[in-house]
Amino acid sequence: MVRGAARPERPARPADVEEICLGLPEVVLGRSWGDVPTFLVRGKGFVRYRPPRSDALDPVTGEPYDDLLVVETSGPAAHAELVDDPASPFFTIEHFTRSRSHAVLVRLSRLGEISRAELAEILTEAWAARAPKTLVRGLLGG
Repeated sequence: MVRGAARPERPARPADVEEICLGLPEVVLGRSWGDVPTFLVRGKGFVRYRPPRSDALDPVTGEPYDDLLVVETSGPAAHAELVDDPASPFFTIEHFTRSRSHAVLVRLSRLGEISRAELAEILTEAWAARAPKTLVRGLLGG
């Protein structure tokens, strides 16, 4: 490595999800949708682990994905930015489209396709989409 050169950002890891989310203001790891582990800000979920379901299947095995994370977005533009890029590990399913949800899915096993910094930005934006505006201004300004 060249002295003084910027260090390359490391790939994101599944453990980063909890570290990043719990590092945001007023976030707790609670439960929603029955007993699903969910990161909440003042009672509103912004990231949750999704149990295997028949509406999100591995196209190779036909089995339900068992490592999904649901991430809220701020709206259609943010949703499209994550799912429309073919190089992105984020995707959506018909269930979300029918319910007009702007949430996206990502497999924990594919988080390494983005950097930890990118993951932090995405999770912070999910938090900001659900947190009270005064709390968002306190963290992000504006």
